[in-house]
Amino acid sequence: MQVEFQHADTPSASRVAAGQDLSVRVPATSANLGPGFDSLGLAVTLYDTVRVRTTDSDGIRVRVSGEGEAVLPTDGTHLVARTIVDTIRSAGYAAGGFELECENVIPHGRGLGSSASAIVSGVLAGNALLPASARLDAAGLLHACSALEGHPDNVAPALAGALAVSWEEDGVFRSVRADVHPDIIPVAAVPATELSTESARGLLPAMVPHRDAAANSGRAALLMQALTADPSLLREGTEDFLHQGYRAPAMAPSAELIASLRTAGFAAVVSGAGPTVMVLASGTEQADAAEAFLAARLGGESSGNWRVLRLGVDRDGARVVLHQR
Repeated sequence: MQVEFQHADTPSASRVAAGQDLSVRVPATSANLGPGFDSLGLAVTLYDTVRVRTTDSDGIRVRVSGEGEAVLPTDGTHLVARTIVDTIRSAGYAAGGFELECENVIPHGRGLGSSASAIVSGVLAGNALLPASARLDAAGLLHACSALEGHPDNVAPALAGALAVSWEEDGVFRSVRADVHPDIIPVAAVPATELSTESARGLLPAMVPHRDAAANSGRAALLMQALTADPSLLREGTEDFLHQGYRAPAMAPSAELIASLRTAGFAAVVSGAGPTVMVLASGTEQADAAEAFLAARLGGESSGNWRVLRLGVDRDGARVVLHQR
């Protein structure tokens, strides 16, 4: 989805105060989780952090470190910078100048919510720079982030943490948060190759058989029980009938890895639109076994083609910290 950003402040608009200094930390997310297509998302312990300092000038300066350091723009066209400006202008204020530092840890184009993290960072930062009376509430923040991203399944858990169940009704994005069973440990296998969400979505058919839709509904309901109360049901609950099979040709190594993991008894899924593979392990023993299986299957991290990351479930969501200047 393309988002149109305004490029000129209203002449009469009040400018946000200079001298403000804040940081925003946003977790990575894994959407879909198998059958929860476009509705379920899980926040995990991998974080991008941005720091914003408003200035007296009109310029925008951006510094990027980590993921995307050599390729992302370092001016006002950067997605986080544009989102900050758009959020402030949507409230009727002028953004003015600011310095933006982005410390990127979430891999880009891998299905771990990097674009959602950038949008959430920008909306939260822009909102925090506004006067208190002009700020969005939690529902407004969710809708603003979802509208920019195009869907809520990543931004909702990024905002609130843990597990999010999201939907759209009459043009309004909504979500509820659910606590995740403490035994669940996400283990991600992240390939070196990227895959755009648009490319992956383009492989999906306009219609699916009724039997597949019915089976997927049952698995999605089972997955909620597995994630919140009974992790022993994770493998059955993560079986998908709607999207992973259709997307497999665009990420054959990931599809093959998921098939082998599931045959071995692990609850493995495509993370978001892929190509990252996410294993939802039940307890440390199964997480250890998943790591060992991946190391043997992928030839270890020294191969350079995959990274295996043992993560946790983020239970706090995005956080804004104000700094004294």
